[in-house]
Amino acid sequence: MTDPKTFQLGDLTVNRMGYGAMQLAGPHVFGPPKDRAAALAVLRAAVEAGVNHIDTSDFYGPHVTNEIIREALHPYAQDLVIVTKVGAMRGEDASWNRAQAPAQLEQAVHDNLRNLGLERLDVVNLRMMIEVGGPAEGPLEEQFSTLAKLRDQGLIRHLGLSNATAKQVEQAQAIAPVVCVQNHYNLVHREDEALVDSLNAQGIAYVPFFPLGGFSPIQSDALSTIAADLGASPLQVALAWLLARSPNMLLIPGTSSTAHLAENLAAQDLVLTPEVLAALDRAAALPA
Repeated sequence: MTDPKTFQLGDLTVNRMGYGAMQLAGPHVFGPPKDRAAALAVLRAAVEAGVNHIDTSDFYGPHVTNEIIREALHPYAQDLVIVTKVGAMRGEDASWNRAQAPAQLEQAVHDNLRNLGLERLDVVNLRMMIEVGGPAEGPLEEQFSTLAKLRDQGLIRHLGLSNATAKQVEQAQAIAPVVCVQNHYNLVHREDEALVDSLNAQGIAYVPFFPLGGFSPIQSDALSTIAADLGASPLQVALAWLLARSPNMLLIPGTSSTAHLAENLAAQDLVLTPEVLAALDRAAALPA
């Protein structure tokens, strides 16, 4: 019997409630954290609580989150899956810039390997940068083929996409298998509805980010009311809704606080009745 709390990332089994390391870097995901000891503690607490899927990137910081992950958790537990992404770089002004030339992608893979202390990366997502703020159509053959060659060399186990369109997923699949897609998706931001279902039918993970991103004040108020009636936080309800939405949904909420981590992880035990789900749908339909 399949465990509803787990999903397959290729041949890797992960718990659907994971952890995103972005917030371990400094403000605006740039520079070192204010409290490095707290960052180390939250990573160790996550793994101790059963998290075995950590999302990161070497352009967080840059290099900061991967160095903290290595310090906190290396040598890694056998079942720990670390997913990273390449395709961007940070400017000295903390800007997010394209880094999609083959040489840049190859360098990014080696940077991730070095800073994480690994000989092979579990999963590497190509972060599309045609539009920084969201998916946009454009070619990826050169970029994804570069990563596929590195996979064939044994430096990467599996490949995925981030900030990608459904068409780009199909384009990538013609080059090499795709095990996950990481896009902005939540209760009110549902542009990927059809993509979520398509990937689920194919056994491919969908990894949403910004679980509370893009809510209008009236939508946030409605969510807060529903959460209060459940004795939960709005974020817990938003996370529980994502888990209920589709079995291929893998969550990566991030935090630099162990207390907030425990709150996030508790969302996987929150049961949403059909009535609550209907109320959430009504809240999502309120003016944006």
